[in-house]
Amino acid sequence: MKTSPSPAPWSIAQYVDDDGTHLGILAGDVMHAVPSGWPATSAELFDRWGEWRGALVDLDPSDLVVVPGATLAAPITYPRKLICAGANYSDHLAEMSDGKVVGRPAPWFFLKPPTTTIVGPDAHVPLPGAPDPNLDWEAEMGVVIADRCVNVSVDSALDHVAGYVAANDLSARGLFFRDDAIAPPFASDWYAHKALDGLCPLGPGVVPAWLVPDPEALSIESRVNGVTKQRSNTSRLIAGVAELVAAASRDVTLEPGDVILTGTPAGVGMPRGEFLRPGDTVTVDIELLGRLTTTIAPPRGA
Repeated sequence: MKTSPSPAPWSIAQYVDDDGTHLGILAGDVMHAVPSGWPATSAELFDRWGEWRGALVDLDPSDLVVVPGATLAAPITYPRKLICAGANYSDHLAEMSDGKVVGRPAPWFFLKPPTTTIVGPDAHVPLPGAPDPNLDWEAEMGVVIADRCVNVSVDSALDHVAGYVAANDLSARGLFFRDDAIAPPFASDWYAHKALDGLCPLGPGVVPAWLVPDPEALSIESRVNGVTKQRSNTSRLIAGVAELVAAASRDVTLEPGDVILTGTPAGVGMPRGEFLRPGDTVTVDIELLGRLTTTIAPPRGA
C-alpha cells in the first residue's frame, strides 16, 4: 500500500456524533477532543484565532482525550468564502490550452458556494446527473485565512494565514460550455462546472501555519483508483501563497476561516478524455497536510 507523504504532528479537525459537529485535534489517524471551554467548532476557533493561537502553539495532543471511532467531518464548516485560483501551475495551464501560453498570468479567481460544495474526508460525492458531466479531479492546497483583512501587501500576506489544508477542486468539465447560450460571451457556465453539490472535498484537517515551514515546498499528488494522475510540488505555483492572498484581498475583504484554493498542477483528466465514474476513488496527498479520499457515487435518484 502506498504511504502518504510526511504528515504534520497534528491538525485542526472536526468530527461528528449524535450531538452534532465538534472541534477536534487530529494526530495521525487519532482524533482527540479539545479541552472544556474551547470553541465548539472550527468556525468559532477561526473567528477567535488571535485569542486561541497561543493555546494552539502550546498544544500537545498526547495530553488530550482520544475520541474512539470518530467520524471525520470537513475541517471547516463552513467558511464565509471559498475562493479558487485558476491557471496557477504553468504545466496545467499548458495542458489545458494546447501549450498556447504567453507570458505570466496574473492571479485570477472564481467562487464556489461553501455550504454546499464542501464535504469532508471519505465523502461520497454524487456524479452530476446531467448527461456527460465529465467529472474531473484537481488536487490543490488550500490556504485558510486567520483574520479580517483587506488590501494587504505581499510582504505582510502570510501574517494573515492561519493554516493549510488539502482539497480536491472537482470540476464538471462537460457542463462548462453551453450550446444554448444567448450569445457567445455567455457560453462559459462556471456555475454548472464548479458549483454543484459536493465538488470541494477538504481535509483531513487544517495544519497551522507554524507547522508548515514552507508552503511552497510541498509534494502534491492525486491518484484515481490507485493510479497516479498528478505528481508535482507547490514550488511550481505561478503565484505563491502571499501573492494570492494579497491579490484576493484587493477587492474583497477576507474574513476568518475563508479558504483560498491555490490551483492544480498538470495531470487532470480532461486533456486525455479521462473522467470519473461511480465507484471511482480519488486520493489527494499533500506533504504535511495529509491524505484526502473521495468516492464518486451514482447520480442522485439513479
